[in-house]
Amino acid sequence: MFRQLSRIWVTFVQNARTPATNFHYLTSLVTRRVITRLRHFHNTFGASSSPTLSCETVAVSGDNANMADNVESQRDQRGDEKHAIETPVADEQHAPAAGRSSKGLVRRVLMAGRVEEGGIEPIPREVRTNTKYFNAFTIWCSINTNILAITFGMLGPVSFGLGLRDSALVILFFSLLSTLAPAFLSTLGPKTGMRQMIQARYSFGYYFVYIPVVLNLATLTGFCVIICVIGGQCLAAVSDGDLSTAVGIVLIGVAALLISFCGFNVLHFYEGYAWMPALVAIIIAVGCGGQQLQKQASYEPATAAGVLSFGGVIASYMIPWACIASDLTTYFDPTGRLVSHRIFAYSFLGLAVPTILLMTLGAAIGGAMSNIPEWQIGFDSTLVGGVLGAMLSSAGGFGKFILVVLAFTLLANISGTMYAITLNFQTLIPSFRLPRYVFSVIVTAIIIPIAVKAAHDFFLSLENFIALIGYWSASFVGIVVVEHFVFRRGNSKLYDVAVWDVPSKLPLGVAAIGAAVLSFGLVVPCIAQVWFTGPIAVSTGDIGFEVAFFLSAVLYVPLRYAEKHYSGR
Repeated sequence: MFRQLSRIWVTFVQNARTPATNFHYLTSLVTRRVITRLRHFHNTFGASSSPTLSCETVAVSGDNANMADNVESQRDQRGDEKHAIETPVADEQHAPAAGRSSKGLVRRVLMAGRVEEGGIEPIPREVRTNTKYFNAFTIWCSINTNILAITFGMLGPVSFGLGLRDSALVILFFSLLSTLAPAFLSTLGPKTGMRQMIQARYSFGYYFVYIPVVLNLATLTGFCVIICVIGGQCLAAVSDGDLSTAVGIVLIGVAALLISFCGFNVLHFYEGYAWMPALVAIIIAVGCGGQQLQKQASYEPATAAGVLSFGGVIASYMIPWACIASDLTTYFDPTGRLVSHRIFAYSFLGLAVPTILLMTLGAAIGGAMSNIPEWQIGFDSTLVGGVLGAMLSSAGGFGKFILVVLAFTLLANISGTMYAITLNFQTLIPSFRLPRYVFSVIVTAIIIPIAVKAAHDFFLSLENFIALIGYWSASFVGIVVVEHFVFRRGNSKLYDVAVWDVPSKLPLGVAAIGAAVLSFGLVVPCIAQVWFTGPIAVSTGDIGFEVAFFLSAVLYVPLRYAEKHYSGR
């Protein structure tokens, strides 16, 4: 890519020797390319009644037009097919000749940078060639090796009044249980080549799948907001008030955009190494403040309500990963030795191990915080960032550097999440044909202002958000798992990939929506949150996600049989 840029620059300098000519030349070149791309878009997707765009509609001087053409021909001769995107756009081969020979400037740069333009289309078998199955471990490990899990672990003592021992046991049990769903659904990505919400069409149907897609978008966006707030608070803690949390949020959001912008290969490359500095920084933080962790506060004996409610928080952290699990594994080769077993094991360990360890660390920090004035002051100032800053204060300037590293460890999580958001947007509005990376920009513009607002009352916003996502995602998982094992007999070949976007060949989705909606008749009484406690949850604690999973799965079986009987699909 750098060699290409150098050649372009040399050609530019040779053909335009004065500042005025430079400006005129660049204006001409960019304008011609913009018009060419508009013409391509119009001829491919536009209405026939509209006037045809052409490069001739733009007045370009002859000399500068020739200069632009020279650069075009020189660049085309260098064989840009070497930099083909990861997922080819299906309509590209049908594009007009002018569109193929005169690529838009921005798009050429993106292609050279290995940006994935493909979206929700099933990945062809010949493209699923990645045999580095261990990447399934590294990507999940990197996504979860950061201070987000520490924040969730702190909720045990801070919000639910559980001591360190009780919090650790709840974290261990509920993490192992709720990790099964995303680990299993990760195995279907290589087998089907379909993203998670496209697979969901085979139970929810082409149109009703929009409901879980919208809920998934809200969930993923909420996680991105939380991550931006935590990262912004860490950066604010480093600056001792000179940098506001809002500015820190913007920095984290823009940095995540750059990674998610590029797509699957860049994401997997980054995630393959991001966990290393994250782990080192966390170990240093524990080394600096770990001797204080033994100063645990005393708590009342754990109650069933407290245990189940905190367990619901843990499950709400883990289960939503199931709704994007296949998005991160679709490029793996499905024919390798023990592929499903390896991907399941790598995904399970990558999710469970860092989450359990870091949430337990968070519980230890939260339990000791009230007995350590400096930590409590830091928490009152900038919450998690302030506590970590207080733990690292003994290291001086080096401690501040580590706190910055801890803030940017969150990029591994938010980048993968934003990547999944862009795919969900394309599932929601498939007729709005924009490259995936455009949605990355849109998502970032949405997340940053919401995060700035949520930062004012962070822990309340966190609890309210977590209260909602666990219920619907558990219901979703129950339905798609039953569809796979009961109606597809556990055979991925029974998913007819050829009909992925043919509504008349996909299930109606009435059974799936009916099972989900009916299950909430019992889920609501089992909810225990700050803003609402159901009559059953008064004595049992929050068991909403357990009821949502099992009841949706049970109800789906008879409803799906009835749907198949009357619709034949």
